[in-house]
Parts: sequence; C-alpha cells; structure tokens
Amino acid sequence: MALILGLESSCDETAVALVTTDRQILAHKLARQEAAHRPYGGVVPEIAARAHVEAIGPLIQGAFEEAGVTLADVDAIAATAGPGLIGGVMVGLVAGKALALAGGKPLIAVNHLEGHGLSPRLTDPDLEFPYLLLLVSGGHCQLLLVEGVGRYQRLATTIDDAAGEAFDKTAKMLGLGFPGGPAVEEAAMRGDPKAVPLPRPLLGSAEPHFSFAGLKSDVARKVGLYSAEDIAASFQQAVVDCLLDRTRRAIAKVDATALVVAGGVAANRAVRGALEQLAAESSMRFVAPPLWLCTDNGAMIAWAGAERFLAGFSDPLDVVARPRWPLDPDAEKVRGAGVKA
Repeated sequence: MALILGLESSCDETAVALVTTDRQILAHKLARQEAAHRPYGGVVPEIAARAHVEAIGPLIQGAFEEAGVTLADVDAIAATAGPGLIGGVMVGLVAGKALALAGGKPLIAVNHLEGHGLSPRLTDPDLEFPYLLLLVSGGHCQLLLVEGVGRYQRLATTIDDAAGEAFDKTAKMLGLGFPGGPAVEEAAMRGDPKAVPLPRPLLGSAEPHFSFAGLKSDVARKVGLYSAEDIAASFQQAVVDCLLDRTRRAIAKVDATALVVAGGVAANRAVRGALEQLAAESSMRFVAPPLWLCTDNGAMIAWAGAERFLAGFSDPLDVVARPRWPLDPDAEKVRGAGVKA
C-alpha cells in the first residue's frame, strides 16, 4: 500500500487529499471561492490564483494533521499540471514540486481530465478497463474509450461550448446566481421542460461531436418571454437529449465494460438519471462517482496519482503547467474546437 498526496488548483477550488492505493481516503480538504467570484458572475482567473496561494499551505497542513501523517509517510506527490486556468494550475504544481524536492518524493503531474476520468475507480473497485466515459464539465464535453491508465481514445468532443459552460451562462442570463450548474438544476425542478421550444444541436447527426453554443444563444432570445423556471427546465432537458443522443451513438461503436459519467455536470441528477436509463436499455453497467467526487477535488487527483504511481509513471521537477492538455493528443482536430480538442 502506498500513500499519495493530491493537490488540485485548476479552477476555483483549492483541494488537498491523502489517498492510499487501496482506496482509503485518509484526508480531504477543500477551499471554495464562490463568494469571491459571485459579483462577477463567473470565475476571474487572477482572483482565483491569489486565493489558491493563500489557501494551499494551510490545506496541506490540515490534511497531514487530519490523517495523522507527515511528508515522510507519503510515497508520491500528485499535482494537477493542466488543463485549467494557468495561474491556478501553477500554484498547485509549484507546491507539489516543492514538497517533492523537500521530501525526496516522486512527482506525478496529473492531467485534470484524467483525474475525473479515473475517479469512478476510486469508489468502485469492480470498474475495469475498457469503459466508455462521458466526461462532462465546465470546460470539456467528451466521449472517450478509457483503455487503461494514460490510454484514451477520444470518440467525440465539443465543437464550441461545453455543457457545463452552457449551464453557467444560462444561469447568468436568467439571473440565477453563481455557480450556475446547481442554480439551473434547482430552478428546473420548478419548471416545465416542455414549455420553451429550444434546439438540440447535432441531434441525430452522423457527426459524433457535441455543440451547445446554438442552444445557449437561443436561451438568450427566450429570456423575458418565458419564466426563468421554464427556461431552466427546458434548457436542462435539451442538454440531456443531446448527451443521450451522442452517447447512444458512441455505445453502438465500442466494446466497453460499462458506461461511466464523470465531471462537474455528472452531479446533475437529471443527467445521471437519463444516462443510467440509457445504460440499462443498452444492457451496460452504469457507473458514476458520488456527487462530491464529480466536482473538482483533491481525492480524484490523488487517486489518478495512485494509479499512475502503480503503473510506474513519474515526472521530472521541470514539468510545465499546461492550460490545454488533451487526453488523446493523436485525435483528429474537429471544426471549431482548435487546440481545446
């Protein structure tokens, strides 16, 4: 059994966790920044980076105290090295490098997306490779065949906005507050999902990818014509319909042990429920992390570090922070996505 320290600072949560290779979470610390960003209706990168600097030291100390261990007891340091807001990514990665150098420990530079992608295996030891992963978050919306640690085949990606980004911008247009995803989900519970006519971009298309920009734009045109609750419910249903359609298409093309959903939008109950039903209809096992493990956290980074540590991976201390870092760098670029794909 090895003990891994995980550090996450890619967006607006500073998170630290201590996780063992046999799936024990010994400590998990998290500092949120919603109050600092709420006046702006979204994450301000400079504010986020400064908050990470202030939070990460006390969180690391608190994690060691909670677990009753010291740096000497840790076998490796895992830190998010991208993708994300580069100022924040640098804070966690530099902290990880300093701890690795001071303690003489291996450094594991973790792809934040791999953290999400492997997180279901932290709580479900029966989840085996290969599995079909719908990775759906504020910055990304992808379908991947997870063949193993560090081995990903991208089947689809967004050609414009990610689903989580569309949730956040819809919440802002409707005046629902920040963070947007939970606010839209809560408002949707009081609305009629059939009340507002909204598009389903690429629904039924032979193109495998996702698109949410047109949906978001049409929401802007509907503001003021319908209640915020009906728009929220109709928007959420449109997103669900698009996710189901694209995922159903991917299921038909791969041989996978399970359908897995991860990322911040995986915490949305309507999304989870619809995907679970799709998996049942497809005679596939459905796996989703607990709700707290869907949003950005240190445990998923520590676990990805644990998986990479067991596979023999480590990184030099001069590894760089990366604002963009595709899981499948050999995947064909798609129209509109550029380097984000």
